[in-house]
Amino acid sequence: MSAVSTIHEERHQSAENGTAPSRTQLARHFDKLCSILDRFERDPSKLIPILQAVQAEYRYLPEQIMNYVATALGLPPARVYGVATFYSHFALEPRGKYVCRICDGTACHVKGSEGLLEELRRHLKLSASQTTTADMLFTVETVSCLGACGLAPVMTVNEDVHGQLDAEKALEVVKAIQEAESSTSDASTRSAQ
Repeated sequence: MSAVSTIHEERHQSAENGTAPSRTQLARHFDKLCSILDRFERDPSKLIPILQAVQAEYRYLPEQIMNYVATALGLPPARVYGVATFYSHFALEPRGKYVCRICDGTACHVKGSEGLLEELRRHLKLSASQTTTADMLFTVETVSCLGACGLAPVMTVNEDVHGQLDAEKALEVVKAIQEAESSTSDASTRSAQ
């Protein structure tokens, strides 16, 4: 189970039980964090790359982790939180394994990016307020511009760029990922038996 899945599951169970995660559970999560901090020599001037590495590990910046980073770097928690909220790259809520960013800049909007967004939300059972699927596989969000106007409308899935899309092509991209993930999951289940 990944770090993000474990934290998300423990957070969900804690919310249901009305309890906080145990110290043992939290300690497990901080082992990887300590190695990230050590890699950057616990240097406060490297806060942004530290937060980028933390987000790469957890897929978002949990509050407990940001507080730990602040303490480890000798910074006020408000400074770490301020950096995390200033840059749109950082996420404070759990994100899916695949982050689909749909460009809604002028060129993409004129060429129908809104239809892509609506179709993906419909297929993944998402809304404007719920941007991540329950299985933590997909997060769908819009961005002001991806800088690929000649390929409008454009969508990225993590770092892969998909251009000149219509709703059907965008759905094909997502369905291909779902099929690949399903195959991987099925293979893992068979090997575990």
